[in-house]
Amino acid sequence: MSGWLKIVGLGPGSEAMITPEVTAALQEATDVVGYVPYVNRVAPRDGLVRHGSDNREEIRRAEQALQLALEGHRVVVVSSGDPGVFAMAAAVFEALEAGDAQWRALDIQVLPGISAMLAASASVGAPLGHDFCCINLSDNLKPWALIEKRLRLAAEADFAMAFYNPRSIARPVGFERTLEVLREVCGLDRLIIFARAVSTPEESVRVTTLGEATPDMADMRTLVIVGSQQTRLIERAGVPLVYTPRSAD
Repeated sequence: MSGWLKIVGLGPGSEAMITPEVTAALQEATDVVGYVPYVNRVAPRDGLVRHGSDNREEIRRAEQALQLALEGHRVVVVSSGDPGVFAMAAAVFEALEAGDAQWRALDIQVLPGISAMLAASASVGAPLGHDFCCINLSDNLKPWALIEKRLRLAAEADFAMAFYNPRSIARPVGFERTLEVLREVCGLDRLIIFARAVSTPEESVRVTTLGEATPDMADMRTLVIVGSQQTRLIERAGVPLVYTPRSAD
């Protein structure tokens, strides 16, 4: 079987954060499949077909990619960040498990990328330096009750927390409720970081407290990090440094 499928992460935005392994896969590909804005990050060239689709068509695009590979194409499925973090790797394997039995014989690889969570953390220091968890605040694929349960338990366990997809035009209320729960459990002085479009020209990073945070500080391009009780702030000119010590009291 001559075709193959590679599921890759394009990193948070900067070309400098695309790994050499992913760059090599894109150079070998005959087809790139993904959400339109991510496909558009791959430069057109002779011999490459770009297949862009809508944001909520993950399973359909996964099936398309698997079928193209079965037909002998060298296919790259692109995600932003890392493909295994709230992205296309899980969607491809979901389609693989439920789909054509022939797809299981394909050469399929997942090539990691720098996640938005790690890029956001690095932009201020090391707020994820101790135990942490990561929660997707979108209720498109799971009920809000489950999100709030996990949020509350993570806060009570005193994890540092990283939040994907905090707030959109279609979901303006969820992040407001998130802040309410965090204030209730963590108090008003807990550090919170709003890291928007990290590694791009539109990057902005704000460090504040839960007491000062407002829902409009976040949108879909924002990665939000909330520290644990141990998380510390080092004042300096410009954006302060934030880190969580590796040990716990």
